[in-house]
Amino acid sequence: MKPSIKNPNWNVLGLLPAHVIMLLTLIIPIGIIVVVSFSTRGPYGGFEYVFTSAPYKQLLFNQGWTGELEFNPQYLIVVARTLVLSAVTTSICLLLSFPVAYFIALQRPTVKVLLIYLVTLPFWVSMIVRVYSWIIILGKDGVIEKTLRGLGLVDQMDSLLFGNTAMLVGLVYSYIPLMILPIFASIEKLDHALIEASHDLYGNRLTTLRRVILPLIRPGMIAGAILVFVPSLGAVLEPTLLGGGKTMMMGNLIQLQFGGARNWPLGAAIAIVLMAAVMVFLVFQGLRSIRTEGLERAS
Repeated sequence: MKPSIKNPNWNVLGLLPAHVIMLLTLIIPIGIIVVVSFSTRGPYGGFEYVFTSAPYKQLLFNQGWTGELEFNPQYLIVVARTLVLSAVTTSICLLLSFPVAYFIALQRPTVKVLLIYLVTLPFWVSMIVRVYSWIIILGKDGVIEKTLRGLGLVDQMDSLLFGNTAMLVGLVYSYIPLMILPIFASIEKLDHALIEASHDLYGNRLTTLRRVILPLIRPGMIAGAILVFVPSLGAVLEPTLLGGGKTMMMGNLIQLQFGGARNWPLGAAIAIVLMAAVMVFLVFQGLRSIRTEGLERAS
């Protein structure tokens, strides 16, 4: 009897390289981070294999002068700021990406290829260089200030750097191509006969957009939102360079714990919390997509 590709043994052997790669690059590193997050900080930094839940308690409590634990909202504020900035970044990218992707999708094939190339062009340049360029643009006596001063709109203005606005600008600029590309792919698959049918049925542009186009490109919008939101949660360069290190996000907080503070267990605990937040977001989006598809099939 000839062996079949559907034989379970062949399936296991065929997927063995993928299992080994996942084990080495995903499961073992996560396991190491979990172990470090439950360990004790060493006297000179690093960690010791003395397991405790103290790093997780440190996220919410500090030890007071009397030795009792006191609630400390410092890290919760950083988590909340990270979630809010990531959500705002995702929303702005979504609003800006849709008209860009739609415009590209309506062009001739040669122009379309050129525009897609221009969208992906920033990825050819190092992220550090791209973020540093915003320091020149937003900084004191930078491009924006010189332009406004040249137009006579302002005499002097405060630097736009080192705040939430500068970080937001950097995050949107860094991740907006990740939103444009999946939305463009969804618009490319759009059946334009449905748009014409909507107009034939006296649907105006807003109705066509709301009832026809947006529901059909929703998978691309969800994929783009995930691609922007998840890396925004762990962004390091934007809060460090554009935020000036004054405004913490979870990414540079983790970097600080593994670097200057040398508190590896606390840094690992924050990383686990960040990873858990991402997993909750992805599971929520997955369940929502399954529910939406089920409702659409039922209707």
